[in-house]
Amino acid sequence: MATSAAGALQLAAQQTSTVSKQPNVIWFLGDQHRAQALGINGDPNVRTPNLDNLQAMGVQFTQAVSGFPLCCPFRGSMLTGRYPHHCVVGHEYPLPDGQATITEPLKQAGYSTAYFGKWHLGGFHESEGRAAHFITDPKKRGGFDKWVGYENNNSQYDSWVHGGEGKDAFHYRLPGYETDALTDLLIQYVREQVAAQRAAKQAGNAKPFFAVCSVQPPHDPPVAPPDYRARLGAGNIEFRQNVPLVKSIREQAARELSGYYGMIENLDFNFGRVMKTLREEGILEDTHVMFFADHGDMLGSQGQFRKMTAYEESIRIPFFMGGGQPTYEGHFTGRQPVLLNAPDIAPTTLGLCGVKAPGWMEGKDYSSFRVRKAGTAAVSLPDSAYLQVVVPTGHADSVNKPYRGIVTRDGWKYTCFEGISWMMFNLNEDPFEQVNLAHNSKYRAERQRLIGRLKQWGADSGDRFGVPVD
Repeated sequence: MATSAAGALQLAAQQTSTVSKQPNVIWFLGDQHRAQALGINGDPNVRTPNLDNLQAMGVQFTQAVSGFPLCCPFRGSMLTGRYPHHCVVGHEYPLPDGQATITEPLKQAGYSTAYFGKWHLGGFHESEGRAAHFITDPKKRGGFDKWVGYENNNSQYDSWVHGGEGKDAFHYRLPGYETDALTDLLIQYVREQVAAQRAAKQAGNAKPFFAVCSVQPPHDPPVAPPDYRARLGAGNIEFRQNVPLVKSIREQAARELSGYYGMIENLDFNFGRVMKTLREEGILEDTHVMFFADHGDMLGSQGQFRKMTAYEESIRIPFFMGGGQPTYEGHFTGRQPVLLNAPDIAPTTLGLCGVKAPGWMEGKDYSSFRVRKAGTAAVSLPDSAYLQVVVPTGHADSVNKPYRGIVTRDGWKYTCFEGISWMMFNLNEDPFEQVNLAHNSKYRAERQRLIGRLKQWGADSGDRFGVPVD
């Protein structure tokens, strides 16, 4: 009897699988990588073949946002599934004492867990010295079984990591470029886990793993490895349409973008190394791979730089899911217009693993937009995503006031400061946000609708903020 292609694929997966019945999961994330800066999303300056392939074999959530576009709050939310005002409210705030993370339900489900790279949740303050030499309290490392990380670092060739405790504590400088070295650590861990899974398979107690690789690039300063920076000089940059014709803005943007794109191409290369390792070890089909970033970077758009603002270049992030079991009846690829936010990452990851999200997680599980078992339905698309800055940093190139806002599935964005509207854009007609409608009486009815939805977000999430009446 002939075997169908799908049946042959399933049989091959059953014969070569080295893991338990539950899939492995990898998070691979960069810092300050805006969603627009991808080849597959139309940026002519950058080549990202490995991430482009990830969409071809998986899904890209094309409307993913960083609801609080800042390192610490996003990372607190991604690990806990909670909104920043309930977890990490600002820059240099630590995870609250006793706050569980995604590791708790995963370890209860039998997972080994590991974290490599930037953490930024230990509570270090800039006045204390250089963050790279700060030792994160082992009790504030998120419950990971293996943790090799650092609090913060802005020097890609001088990155220090630490881990362990007591007589097993270590602290050393990574060799070479940070993204390369952290990827080496992740690959070594994957190979060790696969070896352990194969050894334990006959006994029926192979443990799946959850591993995170969090790198600083493409965060500023724009230092890329020379081979990557050499391809695109500052004079060859094609600017986004919303970078103003102001000489100083364009000169700074060109300098930074040439390094920024080099860092992204190096990040893409290293992500490809991880995918190659999974294929070589025969576990790609047993591993869900998620690639995303904590927030974007303005890089001259609207005449601004860095993050914290609610413009598209700041809040939109890449978010891909690939790999995974081929035996699911529903296994989706392509572009998914899901307004996924930081608190949704943990419950979505648990959903991919078949693990129930604990009640303290506030985010939604959107795993069914990637995999869906027979007889189950996808959750409905969210109508909007919540935007907020709870405690501003006060840094230069930043918004120095708290704000709230929403971006909607039907293409609107509305943001406000306490008691006064700030920005309102029709993104369908104005994707580069050139026409602010927040104080145009012609759009009062639309503005009132958006304000009403924003107020509902605050009420539903327990976030007290003085949203304007009109």
